[in-house]
Amino acid sequence: MSHIAVGHATGRSRVLIEDVTPQVDQGRFAPKRVVGDTVNVQSRIFADGHDVVTGRLLFRHHTESTWRTSDLHSLTNDKWQASFVVDRLGCHFFTVEAWIDRFATWQRDFQKRVKAGQDVAIDLLVGAQIIREHLPQVPELARSALELFASSLEGGVERSSQIEAALSPVLAEQMHQYTDRRHVTRFEQELPVEVDRPLARFSTWYEFFPRSSSSVPGQHGTLADCERKLPYVADMGFDVLYFPPIHPIGRSYRKGRNNAVEAQPGDVGSPWAIGATEGGHKAIHPDLGTIEDFRRLMTKAKSFGIDLALDIAFQCAPDHPYVACHPDWFRRRPDGSIQYAENPPKKYQDIYPFDFESDDWQNLWEELKSVLLFWGGEGVRVFRVDNPHTKSLTFWEWAIAEVKSVYPETIFLAEAFTRPAVMHRLAKLGFTQSYTYFTWRNTKQELTEYFTELARPPVSDFMRPNLWPNTPDILNEFLQFGGRAAFMMRYVLAATLGASCGIYGPAFELCVATPREPGSEEYLDSEKYQIHTWDWQSPGSLRHFIARVNAIRRENAALQDNVTLRFHPVDNDQLIGFSKWTADGTDGVVVVVNLDPHHTQSGFIELPLVEFGIDSTHSFQAHDLLGAGRYLWTGPRNFVELNPQVSPAHIFRMRKQVRTESQFEYFL
Repeated sequence: MSHIAVGHATGRSRVLIEDVTPQVDQGRFAPKRVVGDTVNVQSRIFADGHDVVTGRLLFRHHTESTWRTSDLHSLTNDKWQASFVVDRLGCHFFTVEAWIDRFATWQRDFQKRVKAGQDVAIDLLVGAQIIREHLPQVPELARSALELFASSLEGGVERSSQIEAALSPVLAEQMHQYTDRRHVTRFEQELPVEVDRPLARFSTWYEFFPRSSSSVPGQHGTLADCERKLPYVADMGFDVLYFPPIHPIGRSYRKGRNNAVEAQPGDVGSPWAIGATEGGHKAIHPDLGTIEDFRRLMTKAKSFGIDLALDIAFQCAPDHPYVACHPDWFRRRPDGSIQYAENPPKKYQDIYPFDFESDDWQNLWEELKSVLLFWGGEGVRVFRVDNPHTKSLTFWEWAIAEVKSVYPETIFLAEAFTRPAVMHRLAKLGFTQSYTYFTWRNTKQELTEYFTELARPPVSDFMRPNLWPNTPDILNEFLQFGGRAAFMMRYVLAATLGASCGIYGPAFELCVATPREPGSEEYLDSEKYQIHTWDWQSPGSLRHFIARVNAIRRENAALQDNVTLRFHPVDNDQLIGFSKWTADGTDGVVVVVNLDPHHTQSGFIELPLVEFGIDSTHSFQAHDLLGAGRYLWTGPRNFVELNPQVSPAHIFRMRKQVRTESQFEYFL
């Protein structure tokens, strides 16, 4: 006889558990949630035969040693579901377990026999036996009640009383509470869920260069000047202020204006060429101020409800102290010179990338982690990471986990415009948010396909998109030729398609649209290489429009998540329509955007009113939050018309139906 290679208890565990969700890559990575979220867990659970299966969800925070539990509830076709609320930051774990419920099986079959009029004398004794076999597992205080039930089933009372006791809901509840789990099957994995603060899901970013914050033409801005810009940023409704690198800038091979290979006297260089005699990644450019100035700015920003985000660019200028102290952290060419950064045919002689294959890689990792922890120690809890896809992906998984073990509320935004697989992997490895291809998705088909993918599992479980119509590196062709309406339209799309979005300003609100040369996405006289003096109060600024859109985002919870995004038919390809609803389905928005920045476009949008909880037999009023207009609509198909020179979009607030005295349905 062959040896049975399973334990005795395992061999008697007849329940099978499959397809437990949510999980990413079979549990290798953690789905993302925020504090207060309800995690809905589903699995397929079944066994041989027809016995009743019972199960429960087990969940805990990573600091807890004891599982909390919740009963699983049967759906259809062997699908089961339960949920738990993630109540704190950090990693949570969950799993499910299930077993054959002998008593529930007996009680179900007993009820059928009673209904069929069969003799149940033996069945009553079987029930009593099950109860008595179970008693040793029951706490002493609860045991006496079950003993009374067992005695009743064994006799001494009328048959009708026995049947009543056997089918008692109290008995069923007590047997369920102290159920026999000796032959339980537990899912083989403890699945992780990574929980962040709410800003990780819903955030509105504003980027500007601190050195261009001065109101004096040509004068280098300071952190004190940035303080004076905080009311401007707050009034527009942004809650994250992001600075490009604020460190000393290298002088060797410094780039000139418009990325000229040779700098001229007075050229300030690129902030991404980090490091000089004044210091490196833990230092502040002396023209910006001191660490005390930075601390004061941080405190002031927090008083406005603004998180200050710093750029993390792990690369060095040739005169960075690392180059002299740790030359083996950089790759050398055959002639002995250090390899500078390249993206052929582009050359970045002012930047040396780190060699993550260095023999001294462990010390390199530790030093780079110390940079993150240094700024974390100064109160920074948001980092925008420059080109993380050009650094070791394994490093990021380690470094992010290390930082979040100390500062669990830290948010990392991955600036990686690269292949989807690499972008997805960075998100799985721990990046809280990700830049996207939104900047280059302009047509109705492109937007619909791309954002349907982002808003659905599996991508939505691990990747949180952050939508930017422009960046200092990217002046999209659409903005170059679309005029003011293109900027308005692209911001509405970014702010409503994505729960997180951002702009590079004041170039955006001032509608700066001149490229360095035809066919280029680089700005002419790019702020990356020179100081700008901006007219922050220009009467042509879009700041009031942006402020209105951001206020709508804050006031409508439906816009603060992505998972309910749904596109709706519009019979004009220049008009795109979509909706979002709150998780409980009580409040929503319907957005219609004109994708043509030059011409008025009109068409009919079709909405699933029944699914929205709207009585399609009555007229209802659609209230445009953006333009303040009110439109009387009837039925699921209604007319829209948008002049981009007036307003390129409607943002309609939708609420569950409320009947007014005039019999109209208002959604206010």
